[in-house]
Amino acid sequence: MSLHQKRPHLVCYDIADPGRLGRVHRYLKKTGLALQYSVFLLHVNARQLEKIHAALERVIDPVEDDIRIYPLPLQPQWESFGQPMWPETFVPQTLPLPPESGMVE
Repeated sequence: MSLHQKRPHLVCYDIADPGRLGRVHRYLKKTGLALQYSVFLLHVNARQLEKIHAALERVIDPVEDDIRIYPLPLQPQWESFGQPMWPETFVPQTLPLPPESGMVE
C-alpha cells in the first residue's frame, strides 16, 4: 500500500478487560466507523494505519486480548441484513462504500 493512498480496513477485536475494552472502543470511534460494537471500518493510509496499530498495542494485553486488522479492496462488497448498518439520515463522506450498502447512488 502506498504511504499516502487511503484504503479501507476492517478492525475486529476481542478484549478481556472492561477497562481496556472501553479504551480500545473509544479510540476506534475517533478513527473509524463502527459497524458493530467490536468491528470498525477504517479508511486510512499506511502511515495512519501504523499510528493506529502502535496506539492499540499500547492499550492491550497481548496475552489476553486479540485485535485483527484486515485490509479490504478499494471497493469492498458486503452483505448486511437484520439491523441497518447506519441510521437512514447518516451518509459517510470519506469511506468508499459498495453499492450493497444502500448509500451509493
